[in-house]
Amino acid sequence: MASKVVVACGSGVATSEMVAARLGKMLEQASVDAQVVAVELSELEGALADADAYVDVMGTEYATDVPAVNGVAFLTGMNADAEFKRLLEILGA
Repeated sequence: MASKVVVACGSGVATSEMVAARLGKMLEQASVDAQVVAVELSELEGALADADAYVDVMGTEYATDVPAVNGVAFLTGMNADAEFKRLLEILGA
């Protein structure tokens, strides 16, 4: 069964979609079966209900029990390898 990774930003359009697409490719290249979805902040609570990981693109401190990684790293490239490694660990890959 595929893991669910939620990527969120303020509007769920440009930034989260870009990060979601990038992560989807990276996970595919790592042979990880995952569904990566981009949502806007107003949809976040519902999207996290069955999520395995949360990728925060806005740097907010959203309170959740879902393990989170820093999505800004995938925009800037800074610490992207470390954050991707953390994501893989969260997903058990």
